[in-house]
Amino acid sequence: MDTLADLIIKHKKKIMVVFIAAALVSVAFFLFVKINYNMVDYLPPEAQSTAALEILQEEFTQAMPNASVMIKNVSIMEAMAYKQKLASVDGVTAVLWLDDIMDLKKPLEKGDASTIERYYKNGTALFAVTIAKGMEQEASAAIRNIIGAENALAGEAPDLAALQQAAITEVLKALAILLPLIILILTLSTTSWVEPLIFLATIGISILINMGTNFFLGEISFITNSVSPILQLAVSLDYAIFLLHSFSDNRKKYADLEEAMRHSIKASMSTIAASAFTTLFGFLALVFMNYQIGADLGLNLAKGIIFSFITVIVFLPALTLCTYRLIDKTKHRPLLPGFQNIHKILSRFAVPVVIMVLVLVVPSFLGQSRTDFIYGKGSEEVNSLNSRDSMAIKEEFGPSTAIALLVPRGNMAKEQELCREIEQLDHVTGVVAYATEVDTTIPPEFLDEEITGQFYSGNYARIVVYTNTPEEGDTAFKTVESIHDKARSYYGDTVYAAGQSANLYDMKTVIQKDNTITSTIATIAIFFVLLISFKSATLPLLLLLTIKAAIWINLAIPYFTGTAISYIGYLVINTVQLGATVDYAILLTNHYLGNRRERPRREAISKSLDETFTSILVSAAILATAGFTLSVTSSNPIISDLGLLLGRGTLLSLLMVVCFLPAMLTMFDRVIAKTTLKSGFYD
Repeated sequence: MDTLADLIIKHKKKIMVVFIAAALVSVAFFLFVKINYNMVDYLPPEAQSTAALEILQEEFTQAMPNASVMIKNVSIMEAMAYKQKLASVDGVTAVLWLDDIMDLKKPLEKGDASTIERYYKNGTALFAVTIAKGMEQEASAAIRNIIGAENALAGEAPDLAALQQAAITEVLKALAILLPLIILILTLSTTSWVEPLIFLATIGISILINMGTNFFLGEISFITNSVSPILQLAVSLDYAIFLLHSFSDNRKKYADLEEAMRHSIKASMSTIAASAFTTLFGFLALVFMNYQIGADLGLNLAKGIIFSFITVIVFLPALTLCTYRLIDKTKHRPLLPGFQNIHKILSRFAVPVVIMVLVLVVPSFLGQSRTDFIYGKGSEEVNSLNSRDSMAIKEEFGPSTAIALLVPRGNMAKEQELCREIEQLDHVTGVVAYATEVDTTIPPEFLDEEITGQFYSGNYARIVVYTNTPEEGDTAFKTVESIHDKARSYYGDTVYAAGQSANLYDMKTVIQKDNTITSTIATIAIFFVLLISFKSATLPLLLLLTIKAAIWINLAIPYFTGTAISYIGYLVINTVQLGATVDYAILLTNHYLGNRRERPRREAISKSLDETFTSILVSAAILATAGFTLSVTSSNPIISDLGLLLGRGTLLSLLMVVCFLPAMLTMFDRVIAKTTLKSGFYD
C-alpha cells in the first residue's frame, strides 16, 4: 500500500492524463459496440428452440413471419395491390396472404371459411410479413407510410423496432433525471460544492472505460446497455465517498496533503476492497445462469466494478490532490442535520423490526419462490402505437400465434396424419403444411421451388401451427407442450419447434434452475469474502441473514399482491441486491468491532450507528433513486421491473441494516467474541 500510494502521489498528473485519454478512446470504441435486441439469441445452445432457429436459418429460404399488417376496407384486388407494395419494401423478404393458400380465381364461398377468415374478414385483409433481421426499424417505418395511420402493424419486428428507438432515448432520459438527483444527494451529504462533481467525474470515467471495452466482447444485449451504466454509477459511488471522507478526516491529523492522502489510501483500501469484492462476486454469480443474458449482464457489471475500483484507488487521489484548492474554496456548512444521536430513534424500531422479520421471513422465503413470471414483453403501454395496433388486430381477427414445427422429411402420409391430429388440439386454429395445402399425390419435385421451399428443406418438413392463445402464459405453454408431444408421438425426439410461444416456453424451462444456482453461488462467494474480511464464523451468517431476509421480503411482495414480474428482474435482483447492499452491513459491522474493543456492547452499537448512518443513508438513497428512476423511465417491463425491485429492495436492506442488524450484533455479542479471531472485545 505504501508503494502504491507513493506512485500515485508522485505521478498524479500523468495518471490523470492516462485515465482521461483512456476514457476518450473508450468513447470512440463504444460507437462501434453492437447492441443485440433479440432475447432469443441468449437461449443456451442445447435449447430445442435454438436448434429449431438454426435449422430454419440454414435450410429454409423463407423465414417465419414476424409482423402482421392489417388493412381495412379493401377488396380482394386492392388487397393484392397492397401485397405487392409491402413485398417491395426494403427489408421485407416475404408476404404471405390468402392467395398463397388458395386459388383466388375461384369464388371465396367455395373455400374453407376458417382458413379464409385468418386472412380476409369483413372487408379487412391481414398479411403475414417477414422482415429481415437488422432491418426492423427501416422496414416498419416504410410499412407504416404505405398503410397509413388508420391501418395497423404489429408483431415481433415492429416491437423490436420500437425497442431499438426507445433504448437510447430512455437511457438518456434516466440519466437526465438521475444525475441531478445524485448531485443533490451528494451536495447535501458533503461540505464542498465541488466534491459531488469529483465523485461523478471519477465514476463517469470508469463507466466510459467499461462501456468502451465492450467493443472487445463483440456485442452486448440492450438490457446490459441500458442497465449497466446506471447500476455501476449507483453501486460504486460508495468507493469514492469512502476515500474522500477518509482524506477529509486525515487532513485534520496531518498538515501535509500528500501524507494525508497516503494514509487515506491505506485506511480506506480494506473497506473499499471488501465492498467491491462482495459486489463483484454478486455480479459474477449471474455468469452461471443457463440463460446467457446472465453472463452478458454479469460480466459487464463485474468488469465495471473492477474499473470503478481501480479508478477510485488510482485516479481519484490524483484528481483530489490536483483540485484540493478548489475543494477548499468551495467549502460550505453541512446541509444535512447531524445524526449524532440517531441510535435513540432507531432503537425504538429495533424490537418491532425484529418481530416483523421473525413473522415474515418464512412466508417470504416460501412466497418468493412461487412468484408468477413474465418471460416476454408482458403487458404493453396502453397508449403506445404498437399496443393500439396489436389490440386492433386482435379485435378483428382474434389472438393468433404462429409456431413452426420441424419434423423429418420423407413420410408424407405420416405428416398428413400428424397435421390432422394437431388441428384437433385445443386452441389450434389452423395448420399450414404441404400435406394440408397441396395435393399429397403430387410429388414435391414436380412443383416450383417457390411453392415447396416454404414447406420443405433437404432434411425437414415445416408445419406452421396457428393458435388463438397469447404469446405466453399457462394456456399458451400448455398448447406448446401439446403440439410438441403430439409431434414426438410420431417422430420421437427429432422434432423442433420455433416461434414466440415456443421460444418463451424454452426460456421458462431453462431458467427455472437459474435462481437456485445464481443465488447459491453468490451467497457462498460473499460468505467467504466476509469470512476472510472479519475472520469470524458468526458475523458472515448474521450479515447474510440480514440482507437475504430483505431480498426474500422484496421478492415475495409480487406473490402476495398477485403481480407477475419479469423473470430477469427476479433473477438479477437476487444477486445485485445481495452484492450491493451487504456493503452497508459491512460498514456498520466494521465500526462495531472497532468500538466494541473500547466500549460495552450497547454503547458500541450506539456509537457505530451514529458514525455510519449518514454514509449508509446516502449510499442507499443513491441506489434506490437509481432503481426507481429505471422503473419510471423505461417502457420495457424487464428493465422497469428490475428498477422497481432494486429501489424497493435497497430501502428494505437499509431498514434491515440500521434496525435488525444492530439487534443481532448485540444479541449475539458473546458468540461473536468467541468465534472471531482476536476480537479483543472490551470486558
